[in-house]
Amino acid sequence: MVADGLSALAVHRHAVPFLIRLEEQANAEGWSLSPVIMVEQGRVAVADEVGELLGAKMVVILIGERPGLSSPDSLGLYFTYAPKVGLNDAHRNCISNVRLEGLSYGMAAHRLLYLMREACRRQISGVNLKDEAQLQTLESDGSAEHSGKPIGNFLLDGPAAPH
Repeated sequence: MVADGLSALAVHRHAVPFLIRLEEQANAEGWSLSPVIMVEQGRVAVADEVGELLGAKMVVILIGERPGLSSPDSLGLYFTYAPKVGLNDAHRNCISNVRLEGLSYGMAAHRLLYLMREACRRQISGVNLKDEAQLQTLESDGSAEHSGKPIGNFLLDGPAAPH
């Protein structure tokens, strides 16, 4: 689903490029996606109602957001497993700041597909399903494990972290 939400500009700039990347990655993994449903002046919870009416296993709404003056074109993705009317935000996962200056379309699609796989496996979404998608970066391309450099979150103390 796509809704303009608080920023039609975000939808105009980023919905189609994101959906193209999502479709490429989803097809590569064997997912089938429904046709895109457009909602004018929609809010996040409308996805639960539409998903329930369609009998969808899960639903994603792309919605225009305005988290601040410096990012008037931020696209948010809200994912819900087993959508139904009355669910609150605790049942949804959010992938935010999808735009050229924020989270890339490919990275957002990767994270969404991870959540979809895990939601199907565990039959949950929201606060009970964390985004733990493993992403390789230039610094963690696998060579770090051979160089003796610690791998992980530098903000958390680990066995190799100095104190």
